[in-house]
Parts: sequence; structure tokens; C-alpha cells
Amino acid sequence: MQHEFNCYFFIADLHSLTTHPTPADLHNNVKQVLVEYLAAGIDPEKATIYVQSHVPEVSELYLYLNMNAYLGELERSTSFKDKVRAHPDNVNAGLLTYPVLMAADILIHRATKVPVGKDQEQHLEMARTFGNRFNRLYKNEYFPEPYAFNFSNNLVKIPGLDGKGKMGKSEGEGNAVFLSDTPEAIRKKVMRAVTDGGPTTENQEKPVEIQNLFDLMTVVSTPDTYEHFDNLYNTCQIRYGDLKKQLAEDMIIATVLMILPMMRFICARLPAMVL
Repeated sequence: MQHEFNCYFFIADLHSLTTHPTPADLHNNVKQVLVEYLAAGIDPEKATIYVQSHVPEVSELYLYLNMNAYLGELERSTSFKDKVRAHPDNVNAGLLTYPVLMAADILIHRATKVPVGKDQEQHLEMARTFGNRFNRLYKNEYFPEPYAFNFSNNLVKIPGLDGKGKMGKSEGEGNAVFLSDTPEAIRKKVMRAVTDGGPTTENQEKPVEIQNLFDLMTVVSTPDTYEHFDNLYNTCQIRYGDLKKQLAEDMIIATVLMILPMMRFICARLPAMVL
């Protein structure tokens, strides 16, 4: 995107407070996310990277939008319901109004193309609702309608290793694979992924936790690798240990390939005498 559009990528430190209200090391977490953004190939000379809390206008717009966001529509948010079930002891107001802050993040730039996963479609719909409501209230078509964007026909949702939900930092360390993970850490996480006793009849439907592993394989493995293990599953010959080992190695390769652009970026800017 950064080569074709005017892109803004931000580090969502305010959003992180909804699930970690008393973070022990927020500043270092921000720096870690920045490193991962660079490792993923975002070039600060081509795109803008900023820290969410460093732009006070985001919080100001968040306040204005909150005044016209209704309790009923916020409570119907799928992500809010999921978080309440997962963290019943931390149902805070920030969690409830998370979609409003996300809308502020988007609308502040008057953005029209938003690179999000499948799970964020409802939040984008709410962002359009809040923006249009603001326009009507102030009789000014100021905020355009934002839409989900990627380079394929379908939005992607990366499942977690725990057999439920999406992969993400807020869902727990064992649920996600990070760019900063060592190969050994990735292997351990994948090998601990939830499985079952295996199929008992040919071509039976995969349970959610098994389908999650195959979905991850579609992202990081080659088509023939996926087909190989899919055939083994459908013929009741699958050994989950073998599948996990292959998946872990493919994830390690994918992680290395993502970090290479950052290595090239740094090396290109090092003084010649250092090289």
C-alpha cells in the first residue's frame, strides 16, 4: 500500500489500555511494535508511522463521536461480546467504546481505504455510521465513508493457536506468533496448539481447532503442502505432530522473509565504514 497510497500506520497504545489498564511496560511495548512494523516492511520514508496517544486530536474526536454513539449499538458489537466472555472481570467503559476510538483513528485522516481483517468489518460499518451521523448533525459532509481494503478478493482472519478466536497479543502469549519470536519459541507454541484425537471416518468435517491449523497453513505453507495434509486427514492417516512440525517450520520461514526487508532497510542506511 505504501507505494501506491498516502498511508498512515499508528501504534495503538490507547487501544491497548482497554485490555491492559495498568500496563507495566507500555513505553517498551510501543518501541517493540515499532520494531515489528519496520520488520514487516513499512518504510518511514514512504509512509507515516505515529503513536496514537501523541496525536491529541484523536482523543478529542473520540470524545465528540462518543456523544453521539448509543449504548445499544455499542453493546451489539461482536468484539465487545467476545471480550466480555473472555475477560468478565475487566468489562470497562473503554472496552465498550472501543469501536468509537477506532472510528476516530480512521476518520481523523478522512480515510477511505482501511487495511483490516475479516473480524473488523463490523467496526468499519460502525465507523461509517458515526461519521455519517456527525456529518448530519453538523450539516457538513466532512467525513467520507471508509471501507475495508486488501489486495485479494476476501478479507483475511488469522485464527489463534488456542483453537478459538483470532490471533492477537490481547488474546494471550500462547495464542499468537510474533515477529520477535525465536524459531524455538515458534516451534513450542505451534506444538502446543489444540488438537483432538483425530478423524474417525473419511472426509469428516474438521472441528474448529483443527480447521484453525489448516487455515494457518493456507497462509504460510505451499498449496501442495496443504493438500498433502488435507488428504491425510480425509483418509484418517493424519498425524498432528507431523502437521504441527511442518506448520512451525513454514511459519519460521515466513517470519524470516518478513524481517528481511527491515534488515535491508537498516543496512542501506548504515555508514559505509560500519559495513
